[in-house]
Amino acid sequence: MSIDTRAVIDPAARLGKDVTVGPFSIIGANVEIGDGTWIGPHVVINGPTVIGRENRIFQFSSIGEIPQDKKFHGEQSRLEIGDRNTIREFVTINRGTDDGGGITRIGNDNWLMAYIHIAHDCIVGNNTIFANAASLAGHVRVEDYAILGGFTLVHQFCAIGQHAFTGMGSAVGKDVPPFVMVNGNPAQPHGLNSEGLKRRNFSKETQQALRDAYKLIYRSGLTLVEVKVKLREMAASYPEVNVMLDFIESSQRGILR
Repeated sequence: MSIDTRAVIDPAARLGKDVTVGPFSIIGANVEIGDGTWIGPHVVINGPTVIGRENRIFQFSSIGEIPQDKKFHGEQSRLEIGDRNTIREFVTINRGTDDGGGITRIGNDNWLMAYIHIAHDCIVGNNTIFANAASLAGHVRVEDYAILGGFTLVHQFCAIGQHAFTGMGSAVGKDVPPFVMVNGNPAQPHGLNSEGLKRRNFSKETQQALRDAYKLIYRSGLTLVEVKVKLREMAASYPEVNVMLDFIESSQRGILR
């Protein structure tokens, strides 16, 4: 380990092999940090928090602090962060609350740019990108490979589907289905995330099926009940369409439409 002498590490914290902690960082009790994780200067990590392997946490981040929720009264809650995440300057990630199952969870290989806020009880998947100052209110779910443009704001209890994309300054008040691109305040659908699908090597046939699904949802004039019937027929041949259908059927706040 490489621990700067000016860092403050609680004796109850557990640090793995080859962990680096920069000057003036504070690691509290009940914090576990996995092998190879690098923590820059002036970072504060409070527990209960578990951080996995090979993460990079930059200066002035606040990780595992109590939730910004007036209903929180000190009950036990935690934060879990996976492996190989990049957490840039001034990022804030809060622990969970009783109402949300007591946990905030971040997956693997995520890239969180400066000034990101992830509130209590949020669940973030793998391989997401949050551009500068994107913020999640409490109980938000962001699925794998989603991209949030700079200054995106997501209302509490919303969900962002896998491979979805939000444009700069989007204000998201309902669920964003997988593979869909939204923008604006309030956010509105603006087509399929075609460039993202190309970059992730989706076949041309799958991309076309998802375009057809998008047109059914947003341009056909059909009711959502009618749309789901047709999507179910398409899903028999294209599993990705079934991903969209499952998301729509499980939506709690309703999808942006």
